[in-house]
Parts: sequence; structure tokens; C-alpha cells
Amino acid sequence: YLLCASGDFVKVYSVTTEETLRLMGGHADLVTGIQLNPHNHMQLYSSSLDGSIKLWDFMDGIPIKTFTVGCKLLALYTLASAEDSVFVVIPKKGERDTCQLVSVKLTKGAGQDLEAKELSVVLDGVGASPKQIAFGREGEYVVSVKEVNLQVYFFKRKVLNRFSLGAVKTKGGDNQFSCIACHPTEDCIATGHADGKIRLWRNFHHRKEYTYSTLHWHHDIVMDLAFSMEGTRLLSGGVESVLVQWHNESSCQKDFLPRLGSPIEYISMSSDGALCCTLHTDNRITIINSNLRFSRSIQGLIKSRDVKTGLVVDPRTKALVMNGEPGHLQFYCLQSDQQLFSLDIVQRQYIHEAGLKQSDLVKVAFSAQGTWLATVEEREEVTDPELELKLWFYEEETQSFKLNTRINTPHDNHITDMCFRDMGELEDDSLILVTTGRDCVFKVWVMVEDTDPEGKYAQQSVSWSCDFVGSYHNYQATNCCFSEDGSLLAVSFEETVTVWDSVTWDLKCTFCHPPGNIRNICFGRLTCSKYLIGATDYGFLCCWNLLTCALEWSAHLNIVVLQPDPLSEHIAAVSWLSKESSLFVFKPNEPRPIYIQRNLCKEKILLAAFVPRDEPETTGSEKHLWLRRSQLLFLTDTQELMTLSTKPLGERLTPSSKQLAVEESLPVTPFSLLLGKHRRQQSQEDIDLGKLVVHNKHEQASPAVKQLLHTPAHVLPSASFLCPIFINSLLISKENKSAEEVADEVEMESEKTEDDSDEERDVTEMEQEDTSHMELLGEMTYKLSKSQEKELRKIRKMDYSWISAF
Repeated sequence: YLLCASGDFVKVYSVTTEETLRLMGGHADLVTGIQLNPHNHMQLYSSSLDGSIKLWDFMDGIPIKTFTVGCKLLALYTLASAEDSVFVVIPKKGERDTCQLVSVKLTKGAGQDLEAKELSVVLDGVGASPKQIAFGREGEYVVSVKEVNLQVYFFKRKVLNRFSLGAVKTKGGDNQFSCIACHPTEDCIATGHADGKIRLWRNFHHRKEYTYSTLHWHHDIVMDLAFSMEGTRLLSGGVESVLVQWHNESSCQKDFLPRLGSPIEYISMSSDGALCCTLHTDNRITIINSNLRFSRSIQGLIKSRDVKTGLVVDPRTKALVMNGEPGHLQFYCLQSDQQLFSLDIVQRQYIHEAGLKQSDLVKVAFSAQGTWLATVEEREEVTDPELELKLWFYEEETQSFKLNTRINTPHDNHITDMCFRDMGELEDDSLILVTTGRDCVFKVWVMVEDTDPEGKYAQQSVSWSCDFVGSYHNYQATNCCFSEDGSLLAVSFEETVTVWDSVTWDLKCTFCHPPGNIRNICFGRLTCSKYLIGATDYGFLCCWNLLTCALEWSAHLNIVVLQPDPLSEHIAAVSWLSKESSLFVFKPNEPRPIYIQRNLCKEKILLAAFVPRDEPETTGSEKHLWLRRSQLLFLTDTQELMTLSTKPLGERLTPSSKQLAVEESLPVTPFSLLLGKHRRQQSQEDIDLGKLVVHNKHEQASPAVKQLLHTPAHVLPSASFLCPIFINSLLISKENKSAEEVADEVEMESEKTEDDSDEERDVTEMEQEDTSHMELLGEMTYKLSKSQEKELRKIRKMDYSWISAF
């Protein structure tokens, strides 16, 4: 397992499959540290800015204890020698930018929520980064670095030694400490510095007789250091995206693992020394073998410097698409919280150098079925930008997008917006792309067939060209969108919204709501398709009726994001006022919002997107019905991706202890997944054949079967112990007799007593009792008359053995 702090949660990954096995939530703020319990390696400690320390059983994802400290916890450390204590970094009271390393006594108690107020200061004036504190061999001392100062505290002797490097930068050197690591078996300290040097400190028990040697390969700051478990190798990483392995503390013996993609922030070693992993600035974890060979990669959502493309949904995969690595488009899966793949759009090597003007991806649009992808890239020039429009076709054979058409300089100035005409199933016949630009025109692009008869595939025999150019009073075109049926195109030109016929390209009507330019526009959908919504940068939200060509209603709101739901009539509008973002959800035909969320977040929301759900979500609250079919996501100016949830945290995170109660449709193991699929197929076959199937309640609710299917294999008892329990769970109890068995028993009694009247009465009573049980299962049963029952008994008594002769 690989454990990782991610936002407010702790994630448990499988090292072999890269899957997210568990998501442990419970902290109310950022998780700042995780450490295995040195006395039980099945348990994990986590610390958070919410001032609490949690002890987890990470195998089941269950919180065992919660210790409330009461102040922000910036880092967490554990020692095997400290049985009932952990070490945390907290801000020093009354002093700004000053932190302390303190020991926290974890109180023992019967409850799950306990207070841990007993703190003792170990070191003062430490750095806030967890990489700037390390514990030495067998926990005999603790080392801290900050700026150009290093301090070592010896626990047994209670002695503190301080060392300082010159703060003056000489010959391009910078002695500022950046990170620290301690040798596991020797008294040796490795420190990383801002100038790329690594210093190895020895004999630091003495204040004046200490020594250090220097290793130097990195050209910039050393981001992190880590010793191997035996201490013979030292790993270092930095902005070069190269993992360096130093052997025997020698600068001559080193190995490299280059081209890891992005700067290395953290390095961690596995307990057996077989693997190490690196955490990168692009939100990616790389798992590396001990022989310095790449093994696996876990890629999360890449934080781009500026998401210029907006939040776009891929119709094929329902993935969120936006800027990723420079020049790349990332496809991010919301369910697995991992990147599906990255598409290189610019196809040029990006040079990491400040001030260098390079091409970047700025606009993205998908066709309705996801068959075509349009991208716009431009070089970062303000006056004369270099623009390129590319059209990509999705190939089923390769399961990837292939470049179809490249158009240089599609507009004479920056492209402000673009969209495909959404025609659903008729996409291939009437596919149109519209782009708007600051050159005061919008352009219509259509597919044309190539004259090359050698084309092997149909998609290779078409290309894109400009079919129509429209303008309005030489105003800059800012936004564009098609109506739901594709018959109308709306284009905003500064203060005016123009509506065009998408067949003849005639201008039908214009709308405006001065003062202020149009910031966003969108059409209503389904029953509200006759409305056009627009938001101005002067603080108005307007709704125009396309049938009457008049203003239906307006509201005084500073709307910065306007996002329609593709599966319903609802439209989400996000306002920004008084340094807080608020959400309004409404239908265009009703001026009153159906949902309002004030103070949604303190950050400014820049982008939003509705992502269709795989299955409609069940919600008990009427105010959340608009979230049944789609999930709403926001991206803030701090590059945080957020969503609205209708369920509390406890329901969204189901620990393994509660998985026995999970429905059959949510299997958690591959075997139960196959079994569930087989059961669904069998059930569907029964329905197709017109059978009326009554499932045994005892079989469905068998805890032995569920426990066998859901419990991890390594904690199950032996098969000889489980077998009789499993077999017994499948047996039908004698108490639950079927109607036929009851009738047979009564028949045997009747043969002995020869009392027909008593027999009829007994049979009738027993069958009526069984009928009541069948009615509870939803079965329709018919009561037989006494004459019919007597006839059935006669038939049962008849001898049919003569048939065997044939």
C-alpha cells in the first residue's frame, strides 16, 4: 500500500494496480502529515490544520481515535521509543512566522474522541515545512534547519547544539537550508541547500569539532533528501526532474533517473527498501524500483498555471478536460481521481525559462458525440499573436485523437470563444464550428471532402474550411453558442447579442441591456428553449424571449460564471461580490431561483461545468433535485476544484466495516464483481423468458456469503473452517416448508387415519398459512376449493409405475 495525504483526506493506493483502494475522510482542514504507528503497522496517524490527530485502521479505512490538540498542526512525526507520544510542529503563540516542535501526550481513554492538551516544547524556532525536521539514529536526537541555521537536540543528554553557515552569497552559492535527512544507522546528517549543494554533517555532538563534506550536482534548490533503509544510498531531487542516487556518500559514484516530467517535491522509501516514490509538482506520484528503474505512475489533477481552456466535459468518457502540462490537454476522471490520459496539442518542446514567449493551449471544444475536437493555441504575444486552429478526429482503432486539419491564423486577433453545433445523431451530416475573435468577426467552419481518391478512411478524406464570415458594426465578437436544436446561433458583440439563422446565416434579431458588455450567453434547454440568457460585466443577468424578442426579466447580479445543465432546464450562475462567491440555480421561465447558496467560498470562482452522472442520484431534499442527473464542479482562482454534494461525508465514504451492507450492485472485489454480473445476466434471462422468480430471502441475506466475498483474503480463516459455515448457510431450514411438502405430510397422516374431513381441514389451514407468506413476497396465489383439493389427492395416490415399461 501507498498512503498519501490529499487535501482533507488520506488516500490508500495499491502499489501494484495504482487503484485508489480507500479514501479516509474526517478532518475538517488540510492534512499536513501522516505517519505509520511504530507499534502497529496496520495503523496510521494523521495531523491536520483543524488541530486534531487521528489514528486510523487504514486496512479498513476506519478512524480509531481522534485527539484534539487545539492549535494548527503543521507537521507530524512518530518515534518507536516514544510509546504514548507523537511530535508535531505548531505556530508559536504571540510570534508571527515562528514555529515550535512539541511533544504531544496521547491520552488513553475508552471514548473515540479525546483531548490531548499535554504539550512539551522540544525545539523552538523551527521551520514550518515537514522536510526541515528529521529524527536521528534510533530516535536519539532530532535535527532542525531554518534559513542558514542548524540545531541538534539530544534527548538523553538534553543538550542543544547550534550550527550556522554564512548568510552571504559567494560565487553564486546560497547556503539557505531547504531540507534534511538523517542516516538510519550512523550519526550522519544530510542537508539540502538553495544553491543545489548537499552537505553531509558528522561529529555534530561537539559544537566546534563538527565536520561536513559536500556533494554537488543540482543546479538549483534541492527539494528533498532520503536515505535508503540500510543507509548506503542517498536520494535527492529538485527542479531538474531528475532523481539522483549517491553511493557511499561519494560525489564520484552516482546514478540518475532523468526525465521524470516535473520537479520533485518529496521522496519516500518503502519499509523494505524495495521501492521508493517521488511526489512531483504536477500532482503526480512516481513509483521507482530499488535499481532506479521506473515502475508505475499515479497522476492526479494537474494544477496548471492558468486554465485558459475552461472546464470542458468529454462526451465519450465523461472526463473533465482542461489545460494540463504546458501545451497538453489533460483528461481527468472524477470517479477515480486520476488522469485518464494527456493529449499533446502544441507538439513542441516546452522550455522552462521565465520570460520566454511560447505557444500555449487557450481554447477547447468537443462535438456532441465527442468525435471531433477543436483546439486553439497561441504564442504569448499581446500585439500580434501567432494563432493556430486544429481539428482532431477520434479514431476507434487507436482509441485516441488524430490531427485532421491545421489552420494557421484563423483570425487576425485573439480568439475569444468557439463552439460546435450540437445536432446529436445528425452530427456527421451537419457539423459546424464557429469561432469568434477580437478582429470583430465570427467565422463558420465546415467539413469539405478532399479530392484525393487515395484516401483509405472516410475521416482522412475530409478537411475543414471557412464557409461564412459575419460581423456586426465592427464590434469585437466575444461569445457564441448554438440553440439546443442547432437552428439559431447567438454571438455577442460587446454590448449587443445577435441571433443568426444557422442555415442561411441571416441576422434575425438583436438584444442589448446597457450599460456594460456581454460577459456570458447561453440558450435555455428542453421546455425553456425559447429563452436566451446573458450576463453583463456591469452587474446584470438578463433573460430574453426569442418568440416575442423582448426582455422577459433581469436581475442585478455580478455574474462571473454562467453554466447551463445539458440534461435539464437548470442554469447555474455564480456571482462575485464583497470577496465571496455565491451560487444561484434557476430556470429561465421562472425569475425566482430554485436554489441559492450564499458565501459558497471565499475564493473567486472562475469556471464551472456540469458533468453527467452515470446513474441519477437519489436525494431526499427537494432543493437538491437539480443535482440528480448532473454534478456541478467549480474551479477557483487558487486552482482548487470543488463540487456540491447532496450527501454528508459519512455516506460518501463507506468504510470496509460497512461494506457487508452494501448493495449487490456495488461489488468491492473482482470475484464479487463477476458474480454480480452473472446474477444480473441470469435475472435478465429470467425476465426475458417470462419466468416469475422468487428469490430466497435467506440466501440473499446470508452473512456468511457476504463476509466470504467482501473480507480481504489475507485475513480470512482457513478454508476448512469456512466450509461448514458456508454450506450450512446454503441449506434451507426445515421450518420453512413449501406448500407441496406440507401437503405431502398431511397426505401421509390422512392415509394413517383415513379421516378425510380432518385431513381436508388440516391441509386447508396449512396452505392458507403458507399463502400468507407467499403474499408477503408479492406472489399472487389462488385458493382451491375442497372438491379440487380432494381431486388432487386422488391423483397423487394413483400408481403411475406402468409408464416405466415404455
